[in-house]
Amino acid sequence: MTSVILIYLCFLCYDAANTGNAGGDSELRTEVKTVRRNGLSAADLERLPMVSGEDLLPGSDCAVCLDEMGSGQPVKLIPGCDHGFHAACIDVWLSKNSACPICRVVIGPEFLDPAQNNPC
Repeated sequence: MTSVILIYLCFLCYDAANTGNAGGDSELRTEVKTVRRNGLSAADLERLPMVSGEDLLPGSDCAVCLDEMGSGQPVKLIPGCDHGFHAACIDVWLSKNSACPICRVVIGPEFLDPAQNNPC
């Protein structure tokens, strides 16, 4: 029992030394979590190439909503990997994450601003 009390006292001393107050818990410690935005802006989302669902392979499914992409539905392609998704689904996804939901390629400025001197 004495060893438990001794360990507890050591813990209190250690806690008081690291927090700067002798009481340990007399002040509330609050940590402010910064909100980090990792997604694309609305202007970046507008620059993604858009095609119709009929331009994709038949039976293609949207990996975000898991529904089939019909022939008349607007589909956006991810530059760099050319994966296609429903326009509304990928806009929501990319506003929160800047990576392709399938292959996780990060969509950076080099994909949104292709080089003007590209011979292809």
